[in-house]
Amino acid sequence: MNICLLNDSFPPIIDGVANTVLNYGKILTENLDAKVVVGTPRYPDADYDNYPYKVVPYPSFNTSDIVAGYRAGNPLAMKSIRKIANFEPDIIHTHCPVSSTIMARILQNETGVPIVFTYHTKFDVDIARALGEGFLKKETIRAMVRNISACDEVWVVSEGAGDNLRSLGFEGDLRVMSNGVDFPKGRADAEKIDEISSFYNLPEGIPIFLFVGRIMKYKGLPLIIDALNILSDKGIDYRMIFVGGGADAKILQETILKYGITLEIYEENGPKKHYAGKSDKSGLIIFAGPERNRERLRAINSRADLFLFPSVYDTNGMVVREAAACGLASVLIKDSCAAEGITDRRNGFIIDETAENMAVLLEELSGNLPYLKEIGQNAMNEIYISWEDSVKAAYSRYEELHDLVLYGGFRRRRKLPSDLFLESTSMILKGTEHVFDIPRNIYGGMRENIVQLTDRSHIYTESIAEFGKELGKEIRENVGNIGNILSRKE
Repeated sequence: MNICLLNDSFPPIIDGVANTVLNYGKILTENLDAKVVVGTPRYPDADYDNYPYKVVPYPSFNTSDIVAGYRAGNPLAMKSIRKIANFEPDIIHTHCPVSSTIMARILQNETGVPIVFTYHTKFDVDIARALGEGFLKKETIRAMVRNISACDEVWVVSEGAGDNLRSLGFEGDLRVMSNGVDFPKGRADAEKIDEISSFYNLPEGIPIFLFVGRIMKYKGLPLIIDALNILSDKGIDYRMIFVGGGADAKILQETILKYGITLEIYEENGPKKHYAGKSDKSGLIIFAGPERNRERLRAINSRADLFLFPSVYDTNGMVVREAAACGLASVLIKDSCAAEGITDRRNGFIIDETAENMAVLLEELSGNLPYLKEIGQNAMNEIYISWEDSVKAAYSRYEELHDLVLYGGFRRRRKLPSDLFLESTSMILKGTEHVFDIPRNIYGGMRENIVQLTDRSHIYTESIAEFGKELGKEIRENVGNIGNILSRKE
């Protein structure tokens, strides 16, 4: 099969969904003999030629002021859409509900194949962070849910993710398709673990706590720091390693300094910064920065004694499964998505969402490190899922959808007003690609299309608002270009 994967993040961006697309592309290509094309916003100076599948980067603009480090793609980039359409995909699988899914819908207009969408993240949290509460947040979420509803099949990575999506107004059917882990089952080589111990100066017999992910407060990181402060006040020694980058790192570091806990910061391509804490405060907190070397990250997980993941934001928590692959148990929040499948004190630890509860647990476990190894081994045996198994399940469903299309059993979802808008927009944009080379009968079709835009303006006005100011500007410019061309032709 030919599979098109679309996502708004891809290396050089490293996050959970980018990692998902990387593993889908690699395993579909190398293990399942599929042909894969990935569409993603272009990042300056990124190299897209060294993957085992085709990557089509399309024009983007910097949105770091809204979401640090990220760029937003232009989903109306018809040259890129044409490249992907020429690949003749059998399935379009989109992993982001904004630009990628708009592009998926235009691609569907070009190819006629089904769209699968996977809901990975509680986007309402990111939207609230970027736009605040109020009317704009409400309308943005409404537009996002409509975009998801336009897809033919919707997957969620956990039951909790499905509950979150329904709470936002989604009313269609959902299919739970769990993500996997690219770490092999088992601890890293002893030599690599020793290198980590030496690099971070991690002594034997002292509990090593770990967090891996974006350094954002909404992942429960203030709760970790407050719990560690309680341990420090009690004279309990520990090492806490935060691996990752994010907009809230500086704020969290300032809190640690205010508490008087010793802090070390490892900056990319820079020297280590050491801030000595108060003499009566025990413990050491390390900000290791992003770690892009997967083998080194596996060794860090293997060296740690306990993974701390008090996030109620994450819908799946792949890092919890990565930790389990290395025999590392996690501390999770009761009723969170990440806690699905976890049995307290069997293959992990579940607490109420307070720093005091975490501190009590960490104090207890700090004196019983062999017990943590036992729980970690259970986690490895019971909650681990490989990416090979996860992608194989996805590919099996791709085949079912493809067969339904071939034999006439596939029921397409009903068209939305925004479908008419996207169909008209794609026709207009295609027309502008070869303005010096368009047969006269194409002009007639374009005129008719513009008339449709005018006659149905009451429908399109709402759709244009959904797709944002930048897309509206793009459309206006292209419609203006068509008008100029038609005037000159006549």
